[in-house]
Amino acid sequence: MLHHNLKVNPYPYQEEGIIQGLKWKRFFLGDEPGLGKTLQSIGVVDTAGAYPALVICPSSLKINWKREFEKFTDKKALVLDNGNATTWPYLLQMGMFHVAVVNYESLKKYFVWEIKGSSRSFRLKDVVFAQQIKMFRSVILDESHRVKDASTQQTKFAKGICIGKEYIILLSGTPVVNRPEDLVSQLSIMERLKEFGGKSQFLIDFADGRNLNVLSGLLYSRCMIRREKAKVLKQLPDKTRCDLYVNISNEEEYNTAQENLEEYLREYRGCTDEEVRRKMRMKALVQFMALRSIAAHGKVKQAVDFIRVFLESGKKLIVFCSLHDIVDELKKAFPKAVTVTGRDSPVMKQAAVDAFQQNPEVKLIVCSIKAAGVGLTLTAASNVAFIEFPWTYADCLQCEDRAHRIGQKDNVTCYYLIGSGTIDHYLYQIIYKKRSIANEIMASDDEIPTDRQYFDELVNSMFQLKFDGNL
Repeated sequence: MLHHNLKVNPYPYQEEGIIQGLKWKRFFLGDEPGLGKTLQSIGVVDTAGAYPALVICPSSLKINWKREFEKFTDKKALVLDNGNATTWPYLLQMGMFHVAVVNYESLKKYFVWEIKGSSRSFRLKDVVFAQQIKMFRSVILDESHRVKDASTQQTKFAKGICIGKEYIILLSGTPVVNRPEDLVSQLSIMERLKEFGGKSQFLIDFADGRNLNVLSGLLYSRCMIRREKAKVLKQLPDKTRCDLYVNISNEEEYNTAQENLEEYLREYRGCTDEEVRRKMRMKALVQFMALRSIAAHGKVKQAVDFIRVFLESGKKLIVFCSLHDIVDELKKAFPKAVTVTGRDSPVMKQAAVDAFQQNPEVKLIVCSIKAAGVGLTLTAASNVAFIEFPWTYADCLQCEDRAHRIGQKDNVTCYYLIGSGTIDHYLYQIIYKKRSIANEIMASDDEIPTDRQYFDELVNSMFQLKFDGNL
């Protein structure tokens, strides 16, 4: 039985994963998306007390890792950025933070002092690492297939950072992307490659798809934990929601727009004539919509990163948004995706749905909330992501239930990408505040955004530190 200090009780299969991880210490965690790889890896680190810990992850998941550590444990996590580029080691050494979170692209910036010789072509022994990396007792590499190529800078940096660490946890639903060789550098980072005979012997035994059943047996007996949704379905709820906070790329533009809205609302508050107040409220709503649009555009870069990371798992994904230009940006980033929007004819919509449902090569469908929120069956996927989200909880359910309906055999996981520090957070709070535990599936509250109570609630939620009482 697992004795842990987590703030939640893991599902039985997650508890089994934590126990096995504590035994192996250096291992792959390859569960399918939606099964809680993050919680399990945090459970291993926290139960072992393996702090300070370092999390290396895709850029779009940095804030999420920080929030998950602080949600599941009593430890504080620090996302490395320009503001703490020189102070982060002291913050960890003093115990103010226990976890550092960094994206793969920034490993050189924070952890490498010097590269001797050519910076384009170098070996690991040419890298002079910052002495501070010695403080980390554990390292988590999320989406570890990003370091499957031993020749890349990121792989070399990751390997150097992990040398000698007590706990090394590699998270990936697809540690083998194309061929068995993909495992070589990852096993090397875990300091387990010698258990497979070293690189040369590994390639002799398993390259070109030879002896795969033997390789699988060795992995599962020594360092691989992997479960599929179908195998643990009885332990899961029908639907799981994950809030993913991401940084927006247009923060300056957003802050300017929010300041303008705040100034406008001061005028609105001072207005006494009801007719004028009504007109100003409508104008303010337009400004709220503009703010929502700016936040949505600011999330696109991180959304593309999230989608790309997710699709590497080989699973299908449904993405919901509202604005046509965001659909276009996603389509540009993922040309093979199909779409269902208000611009598509009924024939085009059905063709897109059929392709997504029937063609295993079609992994992504991008849907307009209004055009695809009702009526469609998209059970080929059990994962749904919202780049933008509806105004009401009922509409959220309608979109989620394109996958969560008759014919769906898996738990449905719903990812909400929320712009950190933006209107997204307040809209999301209001939507889910209206959900009661007893009414989780059937929403009974469906207010519209022009309703005065909804508008005032949104204003008070966003500006509660600046305004007193109702507007």
